[in-house]
Amino acid sequence: MSVNGEAVRLGGENEETDEPGWEVDPDDDWALAVVATVGRQLRLWREAAGMRAAEFAAAVGYGEDLIYKIESGKRIPRPEYLDMADKILNAGGHLSAMKQDVKKVRYPKKVRDLAQMEARAVEIGVYECSSIAGLLQTPEYARALFEVRQPPYPPEEVDRLVTARMARLSVFDRSPAPSLGFVLEEATLRRRVGGTMVRKRHERLLEVGRLNNVALQVMPMDSVAHPGMSGRIELLKFEDGTAVGRSDGAFNGRPTSDPRQLRILELRYGTIRAQALPPGETLALIEQLLGET
Repeated sequence: MSVNGEAVRLGGENEETDEPGWEVDPDDDWALAVVATVGRQLRLWREAAGMRAAEFAAAVGYGEDLIYKIESGKRIPRPEYLDMADKILNAGGHLSAMKQDVKKVRYPKKVRDLAQMEARAVEIGVYECSSIAGLLQTPEYARALFEVRQPPYPPEEVDRLVTARMARLSVFDRSPAPSLGFVLEEATLRRRVGGTMVRKRHERLLEVGRLNNVALQVMPMDSVAHPGMSGRIELLKFEDGTAVGRSDGAFNGRPTSDPRQLRILELRYGTIRAQALPPGETLALIEQLLGET
C-alpha cells in the first residue's frame, strides 16, 4: 500500500519494536476503555477498506503484531499513527480526531487525577522538601529529575512525564485564579538541578512569585526543626467546602479527605508557613541567587 505512489514509513517506529511507555495501564479502567474504542474503530475502518492487517502494517511501517496490539486495545497508538491511518483508510478525519482522546490517556492515571483536582481547586497549598514543587518547575528541571530515577525511565517515558507535568501548569491560566501557596526549602533552590538552566528556573520562580494570587515562601537553611521535615505536604480545597490532603509523613502517604486528618495537615502546613521567610524576603533571596548564577 502506498500514499502518493510512495511506501509510507513512520519515522522512529521500528517494525517489530514495542516501545515502553505506550502500553495501557491495566489498572486504569478509563484508559482501557478509550484505547479499546480507538482500536476497534481502527480495525473497522481497516476492514471496511478491504485491507488485511499485514498489508496495513506494511503501509504504515509497523510490525503486524503491533497492529493487532493497537486494534485489540493493548497498546496506545501514536498520534502520527492515527494521522497516517486516516490517510491510508480514507477516513475523512475521523481517525485523526481521536488524537485528543489518546493524548489524555498518555498521561499516567495519577497525574491525570492530580491535574483534575488542581483544575477544580480554589486553594492549593504545597510544601516541598526535596525538590521544587511540580507546579513551579521548568521543563528542563522536570526532565533532570525524571532522568536520574533508578531504575531509569526509557527516554520516551521521560518525554511523556515531562509533558504531563507541564500540562498541569494550566492552573495558572484559570479565571478566576485559585489561591496558590508554596513553601520550598532553600537547599532545593541552590542545588544545580538542570545544569546550565538554573538561571531560567530562578526567573520562573520570580515570575510566579510576583503573581497576586501566589504566596511563595522559602524555608531558610538555618531554620530550626519544623513539621515538614518528614516529607512533602499538599492541601487542595474546593468551592463546595471539601478538601483533599496528602503528606509523605502522615497516613501512609495516601490522599485523605477525613476532616480530622485534614486538620492535622493544615496545622503542620500552617506551622511551616509561619517559620518560613515571608514572600517579600523570599523574592529578595531568589533575586540574590539569580545574581549569583
